[in-house]
Amino acid sequence: MISKYRVERDTLGEVKVPIDKYWGAQTERSRNNFKIGRKSSIPIEIIRSFGILKKATAYANFYFGILSKKKKDLIEKVCDEIISGKLDDHFPLVIWQTGSGTHTNMNVNEVISNRSHVLTGGKLGISKSYIHPNDDVNMSQSSNDTFSTAMYIACYKKLVEKTIPAIRKLRDSLEKKAKLFRNIIKIGRTHLMDATPITLGQEFSGYVSQINHGLNSVEKTLYSLSELAIGGTAVGTGLNSPKGYDVKVTEYISKYTGYPFKASSNKFSSLASHDAMVESHGAIKQIAVSLIKISNDIRFLSSGPRSGIGEIFIPENEPGSSIMPGKINPTQCESIIMVCTQIIGNDITISVANSSGNYELNVSKPLMSYNLLQSSNLIADSCKSFSSLCVEGIKPNYLKIKELLDKSLMLVTVLNTHIGYEKSANIVKSAYKRNTTLKEEAVRLGYLTTEEFEKIVDPSKMI
Repeated sequence: MISKYRVERDTLGEVKVPIDKYWGAQTERSRNNFKIGRKSSIPIEIIRSFGILKKATAYANFYFGILSKKKKDLIEKVCDEIISGKLDDHFPLVIWQTGSGTHTNMNVNEVISNRSHVLTGGKLGISKSYIHPNDDVNMSQSSNDTFSTAMYIACYKKLVEKTIPAIRKLRDSLEKKAKLFRNIIKIGRTHLMDATPITLGQEFSGYVSQINHGLNSVEKTLYSLSELAIGGTAVGTGLNSPKGYDVKVTEYISKYTGYPFKASSNKFSSLASHDAMVESHGAIKQIAVSLIKISNDIRFLSSGPRSGIGEIFIPENEPGSSIMPGKINPTQCESIIMVCTQIIGNDITISVANSSGNYELNVSKPLMSYNLLQSSNLIADSCKSFSSLCVEGIKPNYLKIKELLDKSLMLVTVLNTHIGYEKSANIVKSAYKRNTTLKEEAVRLGYLTTEEFEKIVDPSKMI
């Protein structure tokens, strides 16, 4: 019978590892010791960022003359495979591991080592690789600075490449509606009660402004995320790394990614706390809070079709009930509300996790990066969906808008400066009690003539 395992060794002894996997003993120990939430894997974005990082460190070590060109070239080749996603199946670990991310750092080191062995003609389990996971792949590094660096690279790239563009797409969709609806006069509402007139475009312009402020907040956090901990090694002193190593590695990372990463000016802070993660997620939470408000407004404005407000129509995407024929629900609004609620919860998690630093090291790094990446992905996907499947299809219900505007008692507000607050209030109370119009009561009470009322109470002059 052919064995399904091979024997790998580390400083604690022998470990059986699946025969077809590139990871080694330390990865397998973590896989067996942390069988917690198997679906909560280390995000693949972290792994691919490790590929960028390990490639950069190999080049830096070669630059400083402490790693041979042959080893540098081999490490680079495997890193390119990691970055491209060819080796995704060889990173099995979950976020519920050591808080420094050491197990994932070693997972990457072992995969690079064993894959290098195969690329040079070797066979897994037969002999040690020419590339050592600690001495070569991890040269001039510690898990403490590599995981901190990889998670910043991953989060920065995610925000720039996916999250920010998706939020902009939603912002642009809302802005188009704001311009399209700019001349549609409707009744405003405060405290869920009738208020003075507003245009539908003005209402939507408020949503655009909220999103713009949130986008501005997210973009500002990129500066903090661009400061990388690499070069701090174990506690921030840079022990076992060459002078200038941090700057050289970040130069290579910037070259490979096209983004302006830089060496952190204080490695002690970069290892012990991750305030940049709190800042970035806080900005994402800001947008999430705004989106809950916006999506609630849209679903309330579209409520009905006959017993709600019904001032706008939203797309009919799916049947809304298994028992009520013809029912349509505001599903995109409900979906994004749930997503944003999750993000608010993630923000609490990140806040607590960042406070879990002891002396020279934060020990919740995998959890923080997992939650920030999850929120970044969720809000991006939701914004795209909400934009294309809801906002872009919104249409005004002109008849309902006019009906509610004409019936509103708060149009009386404009009379304050003509007949005073108390007389204006009398008109409202009388119209509501007698189920008549403002004009009828203003004339009946002798406050204004029909002509005077019609001249003053013009919604188009009240916006």
